[in-house]
Amino acid sequence: MFNTLTDRLEGAFKAFKGEHKLTEVNIAQSIKEIRRALVGADVNYKIAKEFTDKVKEKALGTENVLKSVKPGELMVKIVMDELTELMGGQSVGINIKGKPGVVLIAGLQGSGKTTFSAKLANFLKSKKNKRPLLVAADVYRPAAIDQLGVLAEQIGVELYKEPENKNPVEIAQNAIAYARQNHYDPVIIDTAGRLSIDEDMMREIAAIKEAAHPTETLFVVDSMTGQDAVNTAKAFNERIDYDGVVLTKLDGDTRGGAALSVKYTVGKPIKFISTGEKMDTLDVFHPDRMAQRILGMGDVISLVERAQQQFDEEEAKRLEKKIRKNKFDFNDFYSQLQQIKKMGDLKSLLGMIPGMAKLTRNLDIDDSAFAKVESIIQSMTPEERSKPEILNMNRKKRIAKGCGRSVHEINAFIKQFEQMRKMMHKMSKGKMGMPNFPGMPGMG
Repeated sequence: MFNTLTDRLEGAFKAFKGEHKLTEVNIAQSIKEIRRALVGADVNYKIAKEFTDKVKEKALGTENVLKSVKPGELMVKIVMDELTELMGGQSVGINIKGKPGVVLIAGLQGSGKTTFSAKLANFLKSKKNKRPLLVAADVYRPAAIDQLGVLAEQIGVELYKEPENKNPVEIAQNAIAYARQNHYDPVIIDTAGRLSIDEDMMREIAAIKEAAHPTETLFVVDSMTGQDAVNTAKAFNERIDYDGVVLTKLDGDTRGGAALSVKYTVGKPIKFISTGEKMDTLDVFHPDRMAQRILGMGDVISLVERAQQQFDEEEAKRLEKKIRKNKFDFNDFYSQLQQIKKMGDLKSLLGMIPGMAKLTRNLDIDDSAFAKVESIIQSMTPEERSKPEILNMNRKKRIAKGCGRSVHEINAFIKQFEQMRKMMHKMSKGKMGMPNFPGMPGMG
């Protein structure tokens, strides 16, 4: 995400290469490029101008301060602080207090509302120990009800629907009554996509909000649409006064205009960001972390948080003992792969590591990267998985046939596995000074 913006901002900081301090000349040169980068990212010129004026003022105020800090690093820090402030300053939680709490989802057609509704239900169920109820209130698109039903079943959440009822206001009211009777909390109402210029549809969403009395109203924005999305968000807010914004499709090469401008323009915080189609790819929006990612610094905190969500302390202790005894086997390795996959798509995870986003940008990396290894392990017998040392040539040939790989590939994988096992064993004995990673004891 934000690849073009990140590259152009990096170019703006080259004005300080070889410089020993901030000066009016190199600040002006950098500011000019930063403004161009923001406008190129589909940020309104007025916002870009105001932003760079603030950066310039702060930079000029530090000309004779912090002489030990390189001017380029200081400028990056100033820009990061201002980006953080532009996007809201700090994260804002979702309000689901109530009996039950009611979350109303609104947005344009094709913005990703239905997928987000299911992701939010999964988020509240798995991370907040809630018992959500999904409500299919899109009465105009039968496929939306079917889609929500499939997703609800996938995440183990109940769906409330009335296929014959074409009144979304009644559906919302009935769903809330049903939730009270059956102790569901919160209620997440997925409404029909609409255009801000469609007066009938705008009146309808306003009527749903008035009848449902939501504790939280979220407006879903397709981040790929840039400044147009911001203008639409403003128009919707004037009609239904929502509580927060959700940015979807951030896994694409979005220019960044929506993320950078929506808080300034609408005055409402971004609460969640969504990437991909998987149900666990929803994150609380943290302006400071997003600023770091835009500037190519990665997002290690979010990466660690994702790892900790999959971290099983008892399993880690069991693996630690096996590693110390050099007994880590293919069963353990396969289990660790599944935990990593649950953290999200591989390219997104690599993008959270400082410097890796740019290196992996043009590489075709996805979960299929695990498929080769998984197929090899799955072609082994239970005994072979638990005792790697028994893998002779005959066994390797059978495994190769079973997974459709060559014996050479099987040998290469086993060699890599043995090297990894030796390294992990050394690390567990304190012979290599690398930190532990949650869910992968002894692995850096």
